[in-house]
Amino acid sequence: MRLLLLLVVLLPGVSLAATLPDFRKIVRDSSPAVVKIIVQSSGAQDAQGQPNPEEIPEYLRRFFEFRGAPPSQRQRMGMGSGFIISDDGYIVTNNHVVAGADSVLVRMSDRREFDAEVIGTDPRSDLALLRIQASDLPVLELAAGGDLEVGEWVLAIGSPFGLDYSVSAGIVSGKGRSLPTERNENYVPFIQTDVAINPGNSGGPLFNLEGEVVGVNSQIFTRSGGSIGLSFAIPVSVVHNVVEQLRSDGRVTRGWLGVTIQDVDKNLAASFGLQRPRGALVAQVAADSPAAKGGLREGDVIITFDGHDIPTSADLPHVVGLIEPDRVVLVEVVRAKKRQKLKVTVGGLDADDSYSLAAGEPEQGYGGRLGLVVEAAKADILERMGINGGVLVREVVPESVAATAGILPGDVITLIGSSPIKSAEAFNASVDKLPANSSVPLRLIRRGAPMFIGLKLND
Repeated sequence: MRLLLLLVVLLPGVSLAATLPDFRKIVRDSSPAVVKIIVQSSGAQDAQGQPNPEEIPEYLRRFFEFRGAPPSQRQRMGMGSGFIISDDGYIVTNNHVVAGADSVLVRMSDRREFDAEVIGTDPRSDLALLRIQASDLPVLELAAGGDLEVGEWVLAIGSPFGLDYSVSAGIVSGKGRSLPTERNENYVPFIQTDVAINPGNSGGPLFNLEGEVVGVNSQIFTRSGGSIGLSFAIPVSVVHNVVEQLRSDGRVTRGWLGVTIQDVDKNLAASFGLQRPRGALVAQVAADSPAAKGGLREGDVIITFDGHDIPTSADLPHVVGLIEPDRVVLVEVVRAKKRQKLKVTVGGLDADDSYSLAAGEPEQGYGGRLGLVVEAAKADILERMGINGGVLVREVVPESVAATAGILPGDVITLIGSSPIKSAEAFNASVDKLPANSSVPLRLIRRGAPMFIGLKLND
């Protein structure tokens, strides 16, 4: 009996040990191609994401690049990581590692140092391509595609806090994570891992167990400045696309539709005839954009794009951004509760306009069923928003249908159901015709941003 109990206790541990990965060969083979990047820049700001020597614990400072007095305000030093992708000296790193650099120095694991040329940068993906004048260099292989699975082991090599060629391992925690930039752009479906990533790891490679690079470490989520097990890497599919363009053209062009989109919630799903929330709801189509020329309309719900399912609105930019401009793709939408397929010629990325909202005149109309006091929007407001009609919400009755749906004073309503709203009279007429006990989509513009809201009528 004791022997049996001992086997029960030990066997799970033996099985676990037998399945744990051995990273030693990956580290031996790959480390020579991982580089440390040291950046000098002028100005009052450190290189983004790089550690300030004053914030580094005293016992770690001796490992750091800063010696003696900290750099002056006029000359700053930052650092990050990178990796060699060709034996003639091309190196991948993060854009934020080299942004604003006056000089870039690449240090290899054998202590050789090279001045690097910045071939091109892409802030939208946070990638940069460098080159050093050298030959017969060790290189890393980029994985062919994005075949990672959640739970898969991954490994990172970099120089956190200046500690050269540190190795950390973990698993893939999630895929397709959306982390909008300060400009609210979202073109990278980040890989989330629990690998210990810290300042200085930026730009370093993320490996699978085959020793292939599956991502470029880019960001961490932290409240303390150090790793808490939430790190994000740029997937290799994006790296391939961006690096090829930087290498050939020195710049990056992305696919562009010219739409503003939003998620579909439960109420909106019901109002559009969807069985469950899914897809990217088109809230606005820019004039003369590829979307407009391809027949996309406000109120369409995009559910597939170029053969890719679109579970949420955040997934659409990830797909569109990787498509070459001028390519014709098939887009499946739900319109008027029916599926429809469109052919759209994808354009090149352009900037969207932003608009502001001003106050209007006193009350001119009332939608009693919704609990809204509205008025015709002034011509200058409509012009700034690029629309030719709408009503301005002056008041929202507490606990009304509108209040429950989240409509706010200052919103400009442009569509109820399939009826365009260009005046207070049109608003009242449309509200009166709404079916009882139904779910209806309402389109509005809030602080310059178009969006849909689902109204649930209970009368």
